[in-house]
Amino acid sequence: MIHILAKHWWVLVLRGIASLIFAGVAFLMPEFTFGILVTLIGIYLLADGLLATYSGWRLRGQDEEWWVAVLEGLIGVGLGVASLANPEISATLLVTFIAIWCLLTGAFEIALAIRIRKEIEDEWQLAFAGVISIALGVLMLVQPNAGALSIAWWVGFYATFFGLLLIGLGIRLRRWLPQG
Repeated sequence: MIHILAKHWWVLVLRGIASLIFAGVAFLMPEFTFGILVTLIGIYLLADGLLATYSGWRLRGQDEEWWVAVLEGLIGVGLGVASLANPEISATLLVTFIAIWCLLTGAFEIALAIRIRKEIEDEWQLAFAGVISIALGVLMLVQPNAGALSIAWWVGFYATFFGLLLIGLGIRLRRWLPQG
């Protein structure tokens, strides 16, 4: 499995770059109206979901649990489409969408880190991204009525850490490729 992930290391790096771009927008322009924030989050969830689905699909035939990564991606795609299809979505529902996505993504990331721990050193990067995802999901469920600015900052911090950790993991996986 690690060799398939290493072969497609660039997908993790792209996911990390998308996270960092989103974080930059969230931090630099927090005064966006809620509709713009919903659209940005929808685009981010859709892009991340598509890349995660692609990664999982590439594992098909190589790993019996490839469907878990596809499921993670499809959840992101579904939440992204739901956010984009209804930009007037309520703040509480948006926070709930993001919280559910963070909780599920975090659980999938921790599970994957546990599965690959025998094949790669320092799998803690993926596990840590999972812990951050779960922590943000819990925080958002505990404080669902936070304003759009708070949501932008929460998601911005999450996207920064998540992006950096995915880029780090992608670069580490790239080292597993045969040279030549």
